[in-house]
Amino acid sequence: MKKLVAITSCPTGIAHTYMAAEALQMAAKEMGHEIKVETQGSVGAENVITTSDVNDADAVIIAADTNVDKSRFEGKILVEVPVKDAIKDPKGLINEALNSKNVYGNGKEKSEVKVENRKEEKSVASGIYKHLMTGVSFMIPFVVAGGILIALGFAIGGIYVFKTPGTIGEVIFSTGKQAFALMLPVLAGYISYSISDRPGLVPGFVGGALASTIGAGFIGALLAGFIAGYFVLLLKKYIKLPKALDSLMPVLIIPVLSTVFMALIMMFVLGDPVKAINTGLTDFLKGLSGANAAVLGIVLGCMMAFDMGGPFNKAAYVFATGTITTAGTTIMAATMAAGMVPPLAIALATVIAKKKFTEQEREAGKAAWALGLSFITEGAIPFAAADPLRVIPSIMAGSAVTGALSMIFGSTLAVPHGGVWVLFIPHVVKNLGGYIIAIIAGMVVSALLLTVLKKDVDRR
Repeated sequence: MKKLVAITSCPTGIAHTYMAAEALQMAAKEMGHEIKVETQGSVGAENVITTSDVNDADAVIIAADTNVDKSRFEGKILVEVPVKDAIKDPKGLINEALNSKNVYGNGKEKSEVKVENRKEEKSVASGIYKHLMTGVSFMIPFVVAGGILIALGFAIGGIYVFKTPGTIGEVIFSTGKQAFALMLPVLAGYISYSISDRPGLVPGFVGGALASTIGAGFIGALLAGFIAGYFVLLLKKYIKLPKALDSLMPVLIIPVLSTVFMALIMMFVLGDPVKAINTGLTDFLKGLSGANAAVLGIVLGCMMAFDMGGPFNKAAYVFATGTITTAGTTIMAATMAAGMVPPLAIALATVIAKKKFTEQEREAGKAAWALGLSFITEGAIPFAAADPLRVIPSIMAGSAVTGALSMIFGSTLAVPHGGVWVLFIPHVVKNLGGYIIAIIAGMVVSALLLTVLKKDVDRR
């Protein structure tokens, strides 16, 4: 019997994190090994790996799409993969870790031992994605909390809540707006932090705040985070002070120089071009109607369902949150509705076509109802992983139908999350009847496709 330790972490810290942990634990048990999995989810680190656990471990697995601190694993055999790999093939991942010779630390990190150009490029690309997802993972709670508080403010104070200062509704509404306004600084700050550690926080946050102030929006904050992080790395590499002055680097030299640099970059280089791009894109989207709007809804729906919480899903979601106004937007509505469809459709399919699913899948289908209603698209992952060629096209079709219908009906959504639980709050959704029809239609389309495409389960 071998002993392993693992860390799982996904951008939202909700579904992938715990599904990967459970998959690894079940696989290790079946293989006769012992594993302790630390989950770094939305509530923080749980089942934390201790020094004793690390010392006893034969190998370390990190299944994460965010930046994970690996310093405590120096000198140990370590394998690092995207979180979805632990869900799709946990046994293969455990075998890979136990057979690996990759020792972390002492200049032997995985990213430094690659020799083929193709692998190096892949490593760079995966590093950029991981920095982006770290920023997104810290941003999402601000987006959700802010959006829900804005909705509650509307529910308590009515549509003119912002004109009645001092009331409970206005206080909740204003607090939600403040929380939501922190979205861009937090995104940029933690992208920079992922790249250059703590010294990157100040220029990243400042760059994100400036992006918001000058109208550069999400794209500006994204660029600010990467520029700040890599600029701090350059400062750390090329500025050398006498030993006696080393302590000034993190508290004075780096924060001041990097913040001034970000101010100049954002105000005189990125500001106007990115603002022009955002304005043009916004005007273009506002001009979409009828068939054109339906096409956008189809694209958003396909992106939400294609990788169920992966980079395509997150790209569509973050894009949609950037369009939100207190009046609501059709893009946010179509995106959330399309994201609810995959787990709901699978849950429905497990009920109407029981012969197509194993007993374990039918039980998982019960949980998929709650996940879908809560806008947690990741609830569809176990089913997609087991039968990707049939499940993924089916749920993409349904989500595309929902996205298109939501746009055609002109439904708008004023909050970025919450699923069915926010739909009946006053002023949150426009054309609620059409919105519900769009969700049900997509759910039925995907469920019917699943019943046709999937084969009966062999129960011998």
